[in-house]
Amino acid sequence: MSIRHGFYARWRGTEYEASPDGDRVRLYASRHTGGFKQVTSTRFIHVVPLSDVDHLHYVTTHCTWRGEPFVVLGEHDGWLRVEYSGGKAPVAERLGLELFDRGVYQAWASMNEVEDVHEETV
Repeated sequence: MSIRHGFYARWRGTEYEASPDGDRVRLYASRHTGGFKQVTSTRFIHVVPLSDVDHLHYVTTHCTWRGEPFVVLGEHDGWLRVEYSGGKAPVAERLGLELFDRGVYQAWASMNEVEDVHEETV
């Protein structure tokens, strides 16, 4: 399962993780790609003008867990880090979610327990 959460850009026919910065976009790759500069052993970056990007969008992954709506923030060893998106503090408390910040409730959910995992693009 691939969990995506953040900006993505299509440049020269390939989609990359991205970070917009004014009239430029930083593109990220996990392996060496022509023109990309290595910044860590598994991270490469290339900065291009925004006008050269075919499409820039924000992707979030959503799911249902224990009958309630969540945003998936990440994954690790068969677990998903989920954030409650239902907006009802009593429900979050009933589910035993961790209060991460004021009004923000998160938990680790087994991948086997989540349903309706899907992406939404803005």
